[in-house]
Amino acid sequence: MSAAMKQTPPQGPPPKPFQLPATTDFTLTNGIQATLVPYGAVPKVAIRAFISAAAVNEAAGQVWLSKLNAALLKEGTRTRSAGQIAREAAEMGGQIDISAGANYTSVGGVVLSDFAEKFIALVADVIGAARLPAEELPRLRGDLLRDLSIDRSQPGSLARERFLSTLFPNHPYGRVYPPESDLKGYRIEDVRQFYAANFHAARTRLYVAGKLEGNLRGAIEDAFGAWPAGTAAPELPVAPVKKRSLQLIDRPDAPQSNLLMGLPVAAPSSPDYIKLDVMNTLLGGSFISRITANIREQKGYTYSPISQIGTRPHLAYWIQAADVTTAVTGPSLHEIFYEIDRLREAPPSGDELHGIQNYLAGLFVLRNTISPDAIIAQLHFVDAQGLDRGYLSRYVRKVVEVTPDDVRAMAETYLVPSGMTIVIVGDQARIADQIAPYA
Repeated sequence: MSAAMKQTPPQGPPPKPFQLPATTDFTLTNGIQATLVPYGAVPKVAIRAFISAAAVNEAAGQVWLSKLNAALLKEGTRTRSAGQIAREAAEMGGQIDISAGANYTSVGGVVLSDFAEKFIALVADVIGAARLPAEELPRLRGDLLRDLSIDRSQPGSLARERFLSTLFPNHPYGRVYPPESDLKGYRIEDVRQFYAANFHAARTRLYVAGKLEGNLRGAIEDAFGAWPAGTAAPELPVAPVKKRSLQLIDRPDAPQSNLLMGLPVAAPSSPDYIKLDVMNTLLGGSFISRITANIREQKGYTYSPISQIGTRPHLAYWIQAADVTTAVTGPSLHEIFYEIDRLREAPPSGDELHGIQNYLAGLFVLRNTISPDAIIAQLHFVDAQGLDRGYLSRYVRKVVEVTPDDVRAMAETYLVPSGMTIVIVGDQARIADQIAPYA
């Protein structure tokens, strides 16, 4: 079709806001906070507990101890074997998922609504009556050792480890991988001490979302009410580094360089955070972003560059990643900084911003309609960040209200080149001269 025959597509309707259903919130006498939220007509329900017991609670010589604890939680309770737990969950139409992250261990799953009360009891048993069997320790520790070996062989993992250790020095957020000798030395007593010190009712938040049936509040009180209160999670001070540094991890003969760069930005509680989200999506956080158009579409330096805003409770950081051909490592850095500087100096056009706003607003609504577990993830985000629940219902409107000048101001205020941490994994012999100007 010739250019003269092309027609401008009609403008779509404005993005629809996401409406959070009314929630029921209550706190048990032992401190467990619970939220019930009706969602959808499909007879399924997501039930998930978040316990403030994770990597942030590990000492310097305990990295991945929370992961080992999470793996052992699946291996049976004082009343159920691991096989019984799996069978009971399967009979309810789901399974028990357990994972340990930076700040929380998550325990739960999605089952048929008819079994919501029984699944609540099962989750409570897994959390509160864990057996942590010593006989399973060697196997699970071996699994983590294999995971560690695989991760340490991946250049992207090495770049992420160095980036976070630079951003969060001497803090659990900066300790990504344990030394192999530490992991091999973890004893069952170490796991049980971690569990006893951190798995308390006062550190637990429970969410139930979906087609709600039965006396769920009563089921929660019966299942969790007798769990000892324990102590609230301690606040661990953190001060991320905002200082220019260039770090190279040599990977001889590597055909590509793995780039990571970023710095701390405003926390989700800041009035700037949603504006930052829009700015990031326009700059590098989407397939239609400027950095992607530059170094992927126009120059072919990389296949899938991406930027994002990482969060922890009450803080955030911006990060740009790109795996680029070795020969264009320096030019890739040049073009990324060029796009940052360009946005710092001049606002985007209204049409460019409008497309990004529609994309971001639509993606937000879509994510929240995938499953009741997605609603739980959003609720947990706002609760962990100390935001009010209205944040979710206001999000689309706030995105649409962002102006081109707001986008430029966010880039100018927060994406300060002199504060960037830059980490590169690649062939030092071939890229050292290319990257020298960015030290």
